[in-house]
Amino acid sequence: EEEEEEEEEEDGDDEEEEPTILELKGKVKEMNDALGGMLSDVLVENYKEFKNGAVAGATTPVVRVVKDGKVQKYVLLGLGKARENEVKDDTGLDDRKVGSAIAKTCNSEAKITKCQVILPLDSVTESNAKTLSDLSCTFHADTYGTDDRFKSKKNTKPFAKDLITVGFYIDGIDGDDIELAEGALAEGKTLAKGVFLAKDIVNAPHNVLNSISMANTARQIAAESDGTMECEILGKDECEKRGMGAFLGVARGSETPPQLIHLTYKAKGDIKRKVGIVGKGLLFDTGGYNIKVGMMELMKFDCGGAAAVLGAARAIAELAPEGVEAHFVVAACENMINDKAIVPSDILTAMNGTTIEVMNTDAEGRLTMADALVYTDKELECERIIELSTLTGACMIALGKGVAGVWTSNDELATELADVSKCTGDRSWRMPLVKEYNEQLKSKFADLSNLGSRYGGAITAGLFLQNFVRDKIPFAHIDIAGPVWSDEIGATGYGAKLTTEWIRRQGKE
Repeated sequence: EEEEEEEEEEDGDDEEEEPTILELKGKVKEMNDALGGMLSDVLVENYKEFKNGAVAGATTPVVRVVKDGKVQKYVLLGLGKARENEVKDDTGLDDRKVGSAIAKTCNSEAKITKCQVILPLDSVTESNAKTLSDLSCTFHADTYGTDDRFKSKKNTKPFAKDLITVGFYIDGIDGDDIELAEGALAEGKTLAKGVFLAKDIVNAPHNVLNSISMANTARQIAAESDGTMECEILGKDECEKRGMGAFLGVARGSETPPQLIHLTYKAKGDIKRKVGIVGKGLLFDTGGYNIKVGMMELMKFDCGGAAAVLGAARAIAELAPEGVEAHFVVAACENMINDKAIVPSDILTAMNGTTIEVMNTDAEGRLTMADALVYTDKELECERIIELSTLTGACMIALGKGVAGVWTSNDELATELADVSKCTGDRSWRMPLVKEYNEQLKSKFADLSNLGSRYGGAITAGLFLQNFVRDKIPFAHIDIAGPVWSDEIGATGYGAKLTTEWIRRQGKE
């Protein structure tokens, strides 16, 4: 694979544009000369569509050259529009498009065993190393393909089945540059592993992945971490001793016992910040006695928050960022129906003593997270907490299926998450916490109701959760109900990259 930096051209509406001859440099110029100017010819012939690579991820047709009895294939890959003073867009969007294009090309061309990507960089710096990391992460993440773990016949085509290596060539780098480049590429691969795990968790059916097997997944993360991650699982008895009545109330209908999952990463040396990451872990949600009337076959994705958290834990264990202590917490159970399950009008008592009237059993995720949040705040004493959950259909209606909603009263935390979202491509948008809507959560018989009125449901869900984290603790609720699932591909792995990057930055503060 060859890649060329581009020159922006104006589209001509009335007459065909005259191709601008792009000056090839370095290794690519050497190859072009050896090929008798073939690469230049390809640029000219495909100028109208390719525009010298002005569209990130665009590719020219594959050119085949027979040399010494072997076929070599050449593709020119667009990196996007050139920017004045070489100021690079820090969103990484173009880089991710390029990574996807490399993966797609390798997959579409049969019998490719080796791929070399030539990048137009003079050196590798801390700044442009992110380009390599984004390329690597997206390339590896796109190799996930179709989840056929549960098919009796593996009839799906393996991704680029003959591909052995993908290499990156940068003119004139050596020593520290090479080490930085290799580290960035390895980092991207590690991030993709977290995305893979998140996808595997959400795609798995409930009869395969229940609270026990999710707890075992956490144990496996710790076991494979080379000592960087510790795992503790609290069973029903331990949760009862702590007074986790909200979580245990939902779990009463579960086939398998509740599991409070707690993974801990602690960097070596000075700890600058201790953070908590909580994920909603409903392995399946029938709605309980307020049974769902639609989309129930998709309710295995109600553990999407837990999937993102465990995916991030896997990545953090390998990346081992400095300066941060991170606690990953998941209250895992199912929301099912049996003779023990909660019913509307039941009153539950959370770990912090708050009583909650259950007005609707299908608003169960906030009940499990109430206790998970109190545990993370008061017992673990985390200084900052973020929580990810597939919480409300109302958020999907507001923001669609591509964007998560963020609710926080802390402006600094909101800014952090917005920047991390932009950087990783896990899109989000800050939503309002309208305090007047707390009136909707009042109960005649308990401290709180678990459900507000029909309107503003995503906001009242966020307000409800505020009751289980102390006011002095910066806290954000992230509703990922929309972007966690795609009707075309299944699980998206949303949230794993966002969470990983947020944790890494905490140690740099």
